[in-house]
Amino acid sequence: MTEYNLEAAAHVVQLALTPVFLLSATATLLGVFAARLARVADRVDMLSKEVKDPIRDELLNLLRSRSHVLDFAVVMSALAGALTCGAVLVLFLGEVRGSAAATLLFMAFGGAIVLTMASLAAFVVEMLLAARGVRRTVDRNAGRRE
Repeated sequence: MTEYNLEAAAHVVQLALTPVFLLSATATLLGVFAARLARVADRVDMLSKEVKDPIRDELLNLLRSRSHVLDFAVVMSALAGALTCGAVLVLFLGEVRGSAAATLLFMAFGGAIVLTMASLAAFVVEMLLAARGVRRTVDRNAGRRE
């Protein structure tokens, strides 16, 4: 920004809104993945109560594979969200130069982006822990350990 004013800062915020739509879609995907993992976990719980037999073990193995695929989907989607946030943050950091109002606006919005990135990271960790729990249940019910 050659002029350090609030209008120039507001323009950068407007430019940053386009990636935020992508971030919204990414968040929707993460919600879908979380719902799918919950369904897998519910199915594992149901199968765990059944009598052990080869078909049940095959189903548990399938559910275990599904949880691995969901791990991958969650990590990729969250990384996409984090990279989107990073792109917005780079836009802001590249423009910070001047007046107190513009700097305050950049710091507030930049802080929001950093916190969103941290929440995505925490969500990934939580989903991976949930998936690990599903796999442990599957392993216990299938009678094997990793």
